[in-house]
Amino acid sequence: MKTLHVLFKVAGSEFVLPASSVLHMESFNGATVVPGAPSFVAGLVQVRGKVIPVVDLRARFSLPPAERGLDARVVVVQQDQRSVGLLVDSAREVLQLEESEFRSPPEIVQQEAHGFVKAVTQAGKRLLMLIDFDKVIGREELHGS
Repeated sequence: MKTLHVLFKVAGSEFVLPASSVLHMESFNGATVVPGAPSFVAGLVQVRGKVIPVVDLRARFSLPPAERGLDARVVVVQQDQRSVGLLVDSAREVLQLEESEFRSPPEIVQQEAHGFVKAVTQAGKRLLMLIDFDKVIGREELHGS
């Protein structure tokens, strides 16, 4: 069965999330820093009247910081009544992907990526990684609405 996925880029790699869990995508204009928050939390932003925490995926994936271009986006994801923004380098594409085509990532990827990559799939010549949203946002580390 084909399902829609939102594609976004971080440091040249392409990642996807099911479109059903993505509320919307917003331009990134900075965030209000939260003292004591984990280092991967960029801060808080107000999106459509709601204050949400933003996870910087470059920091979360232990990648070097980069200057934020005009393509930087906050992908607002909702799961279990919680909204969290994912700060990515760019997000402009929605793809239909065959669920049965997703495979477990190679063992070294599972170990080195700290479980952030749940599955991988091929879309033409592109390798796409399905992220594990709960691990990425650090369910045990982030407390918010």
